[in-house]
Parts: sequence; structure tokens; C-alpha cells
Amino acid sequence: MPSRLIVSRELADLFKLLAHPDRLRLVEELGAGEMDVTGLADALDLPATRISQHLALLRAQRLVEERRDGRNHFYRLANPHLAAWVLDALPFIDIRQRLEDAEHFDSARALWSAREPQSSSSK
Repeated sequence: MPSRLIVSRELADLFKLLAHPDRLRLVEELGAGEMDVTGLADALDLPATRISQHLALLRAQRLVEERRDGRNHFYRLANPHLAAWVLDALPFIDIRQRLEDAEHFDSARALWSAREPQSSSSK
């Protein structure tokens, strides 16, 4: 059983790292291939300093690798499948969105709200 605990913690740490929209966008951009900070900043419309900070976090967890060519630094995913893995999560967002828009979701919310105790601070 301890091995499942260790793996669960490692996965939770990975999810925390990827839980930032900029880092997810970086992963997806690097999924197309190697890029330098300037190219990433232009592609994502973010400041280069912010890109560098996110890359440092991704590098520290060995999700991104760096290659130097003179003064230029190029970055790539250590495992290109990571970009595909992020894309594999999109159906979960789609399902959530459809549920938010569905009429039965609103009905359930109204029913559950009626069960909550009323207070003077309720909206």
C-alpha cells in the first residue's frame, strides 16, 4: 500500500505544477517542438520573464529540457507525450461545460439550494 501513497503524492505534485494556465499553454506550445524564450513569449503573448519563471519550474521537475546554442537557450518537452496527455483532458472540460448548460443541472441546483438553511446573509 505505501507505493500507491507515494505514486499518489507524485501525481498530485505533477497536477499542482500543471495547474497554472500559462504552464499548460507552454506545454502545448512545446508539444509542437523546440523553442526559445522569445519565440514562446511571442507565441503566448506573455512577458519573457514570466516564460522563464515557468520554464524554471518545469525544468526543476524534469518536464522540460534545455539545449544551449551559444547565447541561445532552447526548450523542449522531456516527454512529448505530455502535450498529448493534456489534450486528452479536454473531453472532461467539455462534459463539465455541457452539464453547466443543461436544464437538469439548473433544476438540481434549485432543489439543493432549497434544502439549505436560510440565513440573513444568503443571496
